[in-house]
Amino acid sequence: MQEARALFDTLNTEYLTVHKTKEDLFWDTYMAVSSDDAGFARAEESYKNFISDPARLASVRNALAQLPEADTDEATKAVRHGLTGWLALFESNIVDSDAARQHMRELIQMESALFAKRRDLVLQHINEAGELEASTLSGLATNMATNRNEAARKSSHDALMSLEQWVLANGFLDIVRKRNAFARAQGYANYFDYKVEKNEQMSADHLFSILDDFETRTRDANQRALGDLQTAHGADAVQPWNLRFYVSGDVTRQLDPYLSFGKGLERWVESFRRLGIQYRGATMQLDLLERTGKYQNGFCHGPIPSFVDANGQWVAGQINFTANAQPDQVGSGARAINTLFHEGGHAAHFANVTQNSPCFSQEFAPTSMAYAETQSMFCDSLLDDADWLKRYARNAKGESIPDALIHERIKTTQPFAAFGERGILVVPYFERALYQMRDAELTPEQVLTLARACEQRILGVAVGPRPLLSIPHLLNQESAASYHGYLLANMAVYQTRAYFERQYGYLTDNPAVGPALSEHYWARGNGISHNDTLLSLTGEPFNAKYLADSCNQTVEQAWEQAQAQMASAASRQYPESTAPDLDAKIRIVHGAELIADNAESDQAMCQQFERWLAEHYPATVH
Repeated sequence: MQEARALFDTLNTEYLTVHKTKEDLFWDTYMAVSSDDAGFARAEESYKNFISDPARLASVRNALAQLPEADTDEATKAVRHGLTGWLALFESNIVDSDAARQHMRELIQMESALFAKRRDLVLQHINEAGELEASTLSGLATNMATNRNEAARKSSHDALMSLEQWVLANGFLDIVRKRNAFARAQGYANYFDYKVEKNEQMSADHLFSILDDFETRTRDANQRALGDLQTAHGADAVQPWNLRFYVSGDVTRQLDPYLSFGKGLERWVESFRRLGIQYRGATMQLDLLERTGKYQNGFCHGPIPSFVDANGQWVAGQINFTANAQPDQVGSGARAINTLFHEGGHAAHFANVTQNSPCFSQEFAPTSMAYAETQSMFCDSLLDDADWLKRYARNAKGESIPDALIHERIKTTQPFAAFGERGILVVPYFERALYQMRDAELTPEQVLTLARACEQRILGVAVGPRPLLSIPHLLNQESAASYHGYLLANMAVYQTRAYFERQYGYLTDNPAVGPALSEHYWARGNGISHNDTLLSLTGEPFNAKYLADSCNQTVEQAWEQAQAQMASAASRQYPESTAPDLDAKIRIVHGAELIADNAESDQAMCQQFERWLAEHYPATVH
């Protein structure tokens, strides 16, 4: 028992060191605070070596074998539980062959080099003022959704198409070949099969039995929406640079005064507090604004995973998350609050894992991506609820969003609910086929042909509004061949929402939501399967029906549901949350600059944030 305890404590301590070193450098390089790409690559390799070390796996197996067959006391039970967590981590990440380890070392160097080059790449488009400007991926997407000038919208899509060409010309296909070689060295047919087995503990065939079922259920709704759009706006409405605009452009513009960027931070803090979501003393760092060289996709990583240490002391999480907002762009406020809810949901999850080792509360395998994304996507789903919009979406005069605008939003977006989910679905169809290609077939021409064929089949258009090879997840091995996790998560989200609606009748500002999520979804971390979390809360196993049914709703059905939500909310006496704040130390930064913090209070932090924005982006605060 003493040897097992010593091994367990050593693993916890060493992991914290190697993980934090890697994550601190990850943040600095991805936020363009540092250009130490070589240092980050070394730290990444050290981390990979730790989690894929056969000797550590053998030590854990031996220690577990030496423990008594039955737990004789709480101390033995705790060590067994913790070592079982380490066993799952090593078995999920182990690289058994020397050849595979060499491929991984080479992969890390190749991806680091590609990332450094990508950071220096500048994409340009025509903005709202008709000026050519540099833009981020977020800015390009928002411009396509809101700019009334079709040529300007097309310039954004052209930038994405140029990014596809750049990716293909700068080593991505060599990385695909190397990833496949890495997977084959471990006995897998290809990298996609490897990632699905390791991350979701299911076969690719099982995954696609779920995806194919969802594709069939939503196919007719997708085709009907595209046909109706062309009937209403002409054949050019389904051009990739026009789709986002006709689906949401005018409504996004009308919503803008009610979802200002400046008030986004305050609305996130207050909404989460009223939901009863707590961060258990975590230290959080948020970098929300776009910046040259900064990574162009939101993420949440935790340098210090939360856990209870050997002395029974709580180790609060240290968590970073980021967005790429352009505050003076139409629609930026809506995108910013979506990111705050999404990444803030991730942070709440990882801040509330209460096990006895950091291996349970880190974001990589054996933590399922679908399980992790369920937490964040549940939180951001609240932003679409009519009662949330009526309670929080207010203009500079304090007036709440009109019912008519909520109705107009539903009329515009509900027909394309299926298209939106299929925008996620198309990625695994493409990635699976990509990694099934032979090395000689991996040419730019054939890969682009494959991408367009997948978009035509799943989206129903010749080119997607977000061309497949412009998606940043494909370039990083942590997120590559994992995008299906978002769709699996959204299936779980709608299952979870249905439970809360049955149980309480509402979600917005319901103080029972946070504690229920903490107990059933967060506390045990990756020590429980995704399916078992759903069973624990909802009483049902994983079920895709709820999401498909939501996608297939008519506008009339969705509006009736929204009216019922608003009517119920208008007469509801909301119970007060028992939490005075989020129980977190929060810093809002812009690169190396501190914009605001909550050392005094959450309210003071929000005021500091608005003052900073007023100085740098005067039109954004109301």
